[in-house]
Amino acid sequence: MDARQGDRMPTVALPSDRALGRVLVTGAAGFVGQWLLPALRAQGAEVFALAMPSDARDTGTGAALPDHGATWFVGDLRHDDYVQRVVDATRPNTVLHLAAISHLPTAAADPATAWDVNVTATARLLHQLDRQRERSGVDPLVLIVGSAEQYGRHDSHVMPLCEEAVQAPRTVYAATKAAQELLALQVWRATRLPVVIARSFNHSGAGQPPRFVLPALVQRARALASAPAGTPMLVGNRSPVRDFLHVSDVVAAYISLCQRGTPGEAYNVASGTGWSVQQLLDLVSARTGTRAVPTEDPALVRPVDVPVLIGDPRKLQHATGWRAQRSLDDIIEDLLHAETF
Repeated sequence: MDARQGDRMPTVALPSDRALGRVLVTGAAGFVGQWLLPALRAQGAEVFALAMPSDARDTGTGAALPDHGATWFVGDLRHDDYVQRVVDATRPNTVLHLAAISHLPTAAADPATAWDVNVTATARLLHQLDRQRERSGVDPLVLIVGSAEQYGRHDSHVMPLCEEAVQAPRTVYAATKAAQELLALQVWRATRLPVVIARSFNHSGAGQPPRFVLPALVQRARALASAPAGTPMLVGNRSPVRDFLHVSDVVAAYISLCQRGTPGEAYNVASGTGWSVQQLLDLVSARTGTRAVPTEDPALVRPVDVPVLIGDPRKLQHATGWRAQRSLDDIIEDLLHAETF
């Protein structure tokens, strides 16, 4: 499925870029963070990166964390004193809030922790940013990273979904992300702390762990590349259709929204094109040469899977001039050549 309506959008002058300045990135040790930090540095930003203690071997120095030209802070956003200390020390001009429990089964297994990390920690961060603004006069632009999962289930004939589509979360993770957005927009309305929302659809690339669908398929196909024809390859539900972007395009979208997004608005970060899991599997199998036979494993099937989820990117494109540069083939190629998963 393909959305080409972007060609019909009127041409307008884009707003001038906001300076990124001092940039605070939460969840910086995660998959997207490893791509985002060097991209921010390439833009000339001074970068401060936050990581959980579990992300560093030495929680005093963050020795296991990649440099990327960033200053690292190690701690837990669920602790008020840590959040206040980081905000006071960095006085950010721009904040990209990536920190979250983003794996759906992990969130479902411990809903209380998922709500505390994804929602309550966001409330702490926004509160401290607003307090710092009052003290310093620095008015930070805050990008809140949400999820396409917030939309829930919609009929395939209404795809791709625009930002006005009803949000009907079906999972713990999706509900926490919808609540996070509601909270952030309430803060914007009450305090005018500039908040921009990104609703991100599926994205992948080198460095994404194999608990997510595309790296999982690549890992299984590579492991069975030399197996005899007919060898079972355990997979989950192959019918869901998802919208995929390369992580580098997602990073470019986030930076563009920090520079040109309108506070109080939400933007889909999407390609407008849908691929079924079966189509992904076909591409991966062809690329690896595996002759294994996909075999559904009930343990890998999620009963709350949304059948089709494709986003309309026109609002993002119109506001920022962003366009995806990488293809699904590029994603698979990156995953195949990644040294680790």
